Amino acid sequence: MTTLNGLLDRAAQEGGEKTAYVMGARRLSFAQVYADVLSVAEGLRAEGVQKGDRVAIVHRNGPEFVSAYFALSRLGAIAVPINFMVQKPDELAYMLRDCGALGVVTQAEFLPGLLGAAAKCPSLKALWLTDASPKEISQPIVKEFASLRRPAPAQFGQDVAVETDVAAILYTSGTTGFPKGVMLTHRNLMTNCESSIKRILLTRRDVTLCILPMFHSFAWTALVLTSLRLTLKCVISSAIAPPKPWLKLMGAEGVTLFAAVPQVYAALGREARDFKTRLFLKLYSFRKVRIGVSGAAPLAAATAQAFKDTVGVSIIEGWGLTETSPVATVTPPGDIRFGFVGTPIDGVRLKIVDDEEKELALGQEGEVCVQGDNVMKGYWGLPEATAAAFTKDGWLKTGDVGVLDADGYLAIRDRKKDMIIVKGLKVFSAQVEALIAENPNIEESAIVGVPDEAGDETIKAFVVLKKGCVLEKSALMQFFREKLDAYKRPRDVEIVDSLPKNALQKVLKRELRRRELDKSRVPADKKDA
Repeated sequence: MTTLNGLLDRAAQEGGEKTAYVMGARRLSFAQVYADVLSVAEGLRAEGVQKGDRVAIVHRNGPEFVSAYFALSRLGAIAVPINFMVQKPDELAYMLRDCGALGVVTQAEFLPGLLGAAAKCPSLKALWLTDASPKEISQPIVKEFASLRRPAPAQFGQDVAVETDVAAILYTSGTTGFPKGVMLTHRNLMTNCESSIKRILLTRRDVTLCILPMFHSFAWTALVLTSLRLTLKCVISSAIAPPKPWLKLMGAEGVTLFAAVPQVYAALGREARDFKTRLFLKLYSFRKVRIGVSGAAPLAAATAQAFKDTVGVSIIEGWGLTETSPVATVTPPGDIRFGFVGTPIDGVRLKIVDDEEKELALGQEGEVCVQGDNVMKGYWGLPEATAAAFTKDGWLKTGDVGVLDADGYLAIRDRKKDMIIVKGLKVFSAQVEALIAENPNIEESAIVGVPDEAGDETIKAFVVLKKGCVLEKSALMQFFREKLDAYKRPRDVEIVDSLPKNALQKVLKRELRRRELDKSRVPADKKDA
């Protein structure tokens, strides 16, 4: 069972008619999931998809996402899950063209952006809609996903993939502003799944909840794959908001493992201050939850403590990145330490290095490097970027600054790469700044993340106008709305005369962040003084 195909075979054999997925009123058994995967794989094969081909998935959480992903694996093809919040045709076209996608499994709501992108992607032959209507499928490139379901031989495609084959390409924004395709192999994903199960102490009696988007490696490995590996019932929600539907399902289905980003914990903790809400969360939604897992962004100690106090559930924190499949460290459930993201999971090693890649002693801050079977194969089509991502002795450079203590616990101090975390999603400032530069009235800009009360980050833009130009703040905000996807848009903009710079004329973003933090500490009654 070293490939995703082996994982699915075992899940079908062991799970049988046991419930695999619950989504609203829908219930699917492991046997049904297996049959659907083989059926869709046969349809994709008939459409010309072969081993090594790439097919994208731009889709909200649902059984169809799982079927498409595993059907591609069945053919030895490569799944390319793409963040469905990316809806601008140019950015979609870049990723689809970069990986040479033959098709996209998607939903009607994402069709406008994909149709715009398709015109710039010669390799793209089909957009398979899981919720197609006659109006949408009237366009030649748009087809019904249901048309892919065809009778398939038993055990079809069982041995087509080996553990070193690339199973998925996940795009993550680069500091240059262009997304890079992270190649994850079957072995990367399978070993990370197994090690995550051991660390979180999952058992076959557990029930999982998947509210985090499946395109994100955290949800895919820690929830989807682990649930299949242990044949656990997984409750699926197509979106985090509104929370009421999945909160009700949690109690009804007996969810025991809750995984979310820090912002969800913060929001639930705030709501639970109300007595009725607290009673509902404790006695209904979270009545069987034994532990919560947080990842994708730093978890504030105050958020974890507030959630424990109001809801009664402890939160363990994990850390990693797409390039590590993604889990690298997780807090041992019996030894939660605020301010730390845990210790390495089985098969993962860490070291801290300086700018010359020399290993530092315990307690010294430097760049966190990772080695293990979970580390990516490389970046798709980017051999130079792949080489640059590793130390001379083969350790992945994460770009995060951290420190290890004597017990092997890792604390993340800062992000070496200049990125902003918005609701668990990475936004690189260089990418946003490159788009802002297209405005002919702007001389230069700087983008920084500003912490908010929920422990999330919001994006603020500092803009210097060209000499003689006049531009209102409202016009800039409208420009952002036209150019940027919602989660990448600055929520505030400040027009300044100049940006702070060092002797090499590099913008000192830490100075801009410090200014914003200082403002947030000023008492409300003194801000206008």
